[in-house]
Amino acid sequence: MAKGGRSRRPRPDLAYAREVLTVEAQALSSLIGHIGTEFADAARMLYACRGNVVTSGIGKAGIIAGKISATLASTGTPSLFLHAADAIHGDLGRVQPKDVVLILSYGGETAEVTRLLGQLEKMKVPIIAMTGNRDSTLARKAKVLLWMGRIDEACPMGLAPTATTTAMLALGDALALTVLKMRQKVGRFTREAFALYHPGGSLGRQLIMVRTVMRRGADLPAARDNLTVRAALAGLSNMRRRSGAVCLTNAKGKLTGIFTDADLRRLLESGDADALDRPVADVMTRNPKCLRVGDTAGDAIEIVNRYFIEELPVVDDRGRLVGLVDVQDLLATGVGL
Repeated sequence: MAKGGRSRRPRPDLAYAREVLTVEAQALSSLIGHIGTEFADAARMLYACRGNVVTSGIGKAGIIAGKISATLASTGTPSLFLHAADAIHGDLGRVQPKDVVLILSYGGETAEVTRLLGQLEKMKVPIIAMTGNRDSTLARKAKVLLWMGRIDEACPMGLAPTATTTAMLALGDALALTVLKMRQKVGRFTREAFALYHPGGSLGRQLIMVRTVMRRGADLPAARDNLTVRAALAGLSNMRRRSGAVCLTNAKGKLTGIFTDADLRRLLESGDADALDRPVADVMTRNPKCLRVGDTAGDAIEIVNRYFIEELPVVDDRGRLVGLVDVQDLLATGVGL
């Protein structure tokens, strides 16, 4: 007891905190050996699903099931979360014959889960089980078993779901992203689709397609590369939006170079009285860094930061100029540099 009869506050046990992280890391590492035929079967089921992948569970496992559902939905696999307790009180009507149900329960014998299994069996909806008990009711009723093996909780009492739910989350991520990669191999989920599903926040802004922010048409500062510097710059005088560069193209419209404010300054500093009457092709920057029309704002930011440039031409698959992204355009969309 401290003076005055007050008890001392216990100090945080940092060694124990490190032990918790070690235990959970070991749980994740142990899953690697369980990735095999059954995991492949589960991935194929989710890939082939023509309805929704319905994830379910209760308690902490239910929270993880909800997160896995969100990951699936955001990476091209339609999904919804169904709480096991709500399911047996009417919400089971959300499940349709073309769905696949992924149920999480480490012990596999939770009352709400086992009651749900019987109803799903009557509905003839296939079940994927994620559990640590291969002899459980959940494991026996499943078409595919994702067995996690024995995992000891990090909780000092060995009771609170900690290492098991961490393992469930990681295994769910592995499953969702494996299915995503399967879709990408056949062109069924592109970066454009990912951007469509993530319109909000800083991530959404970085996924904005450059075609939506680039300058084009009357706002595109462009000129033929066979002009003089003076003639190339004269064409920019009537543009509504000021730019720090002019893009140069050949007769076929292909990008051949860029002439920037910095290029103009160096040219004038050379002391050549006829500098502005020189062919722009002689003083432009050839083969400039550029973007493809299918790139994102995030791609533009990476190039801007790596090479310290402020204007990026945008070209199509044939190398033809279609637009220009100015650093001010990126800032206007709220994309951080």
